[in-house]
Amino acid sequence: MPHKLTPIRVALTVLGLLATAPIPARAQASIVILARHGEKAAEPAGDPALSAAGEARATALAQAVGAVRIDAVFVTEYRRTQRTGAPAASARGLQETIIPVSGDSIAHARAVAAALRARPAGDAVLAVEHSNTIPAIIAALGGPSLPELCRDEYSTLFVLILMPGRPARLVRSSFGAADPPGGGCAAPAMSR
Repeated sequence: MPHKLTPIRVALTVLGLLATAPIPARAQASIVILARHGEKAAEPAGDPALSAAGEARATALAQAVGAVRIDAVFVTEYRRTQRTGAPAASARGLQETIIPVSGDSIAHARAVAAALRARPAGDAVLAVEHSNTIPAIIAALGGPSLPELCRDEYSTLFVLILMPGRPARLVRSSFGAADPPGGGCAAPAMSR
């Protein structure tokens, strides 16, 4: 079961993962924090905004990553990802970088991975994504293969540490309000 991350726990988790690396690798380690967009409103159907719970989730995400240096915030063209990433970006004076979802989740994951690899070594990036793109991005960056997130799974936070010459390390945790029991996994995940 994932642990709930406070800002201090996020920072300690990142530092703990980096502590086992040789000093040159630590200096070059990149950090990718992935979160799903917050809970969405019902309308408009094609590109819904966040519900009140989603707005609270966006605030909780900004607080959870508050102790970590973030160099960029990646989002998709959908309002729900942009509004979820906005508080964290705003707190750091950053503009969100939009990486459109074009094609399938694998094609999008490759585009996100390419954008991450184009960043300077040692950067930390927050990527606010969708239930079907997060596992694809983790895999594209050399992390483990994961299933899509459940329909009602919004509280999971993934921290991926990328160090030169070493396997990617992944920590899965949670933030904000707890998801409902089962997270909607009984039904197929239809929502992005």
